[in-house]
Amino acid sequence: MKKTLIALMLAGTFGLTYAQSDYYNDYRRSITDINWQRVAADLVLSTVQTNQLNALNNRYRDYDSWNRVYVSNPDRWREDRYYEIERILGREKYTKFKTKYYKGQNPVAVYNRNKNNYKKAKAQKSKVYKVNKKNKQNR
Repeated sequence: MKKTLIALMLAGTFGLTYAQSDYYNDYRRSITDINWQRVAADLVLSTVQTNQLNALNNRYRDYDSWNRVYVSNPDRWREDRYYEIERILGREKYTKFKTKYYKGQNPVAVYNRNKNNYKKAKAQKSKVYKVNKKNKQNR
């Protein structure tokens, strides 16, 4: 009984947390999901700004280098990264960047969707589907 209880507690703990590697995967997607040469061309960035963006994107090439910095607070990469992008681009170009590439949302919020939020949204969609299905059958 004790072993089962402990196993359930551990499974619950690890099931509800967002693994460190998932944060790193979000970090990598924040780089690879965007064509940065296109950003430089669209926003008419200077050579210095383009080089700074490239250096920022190449800052943590692997999980170990990223983890050394964010081991104690893996969620912090979002604020750090987008603060740096805003500093490089300037407020006006950063606003254009957000509007075009993140549909006006704060990029921090885009990568702040953890798997528990995803499960919640997925459950709500299935409830709506079931309700709609029942309504159609009653007609």
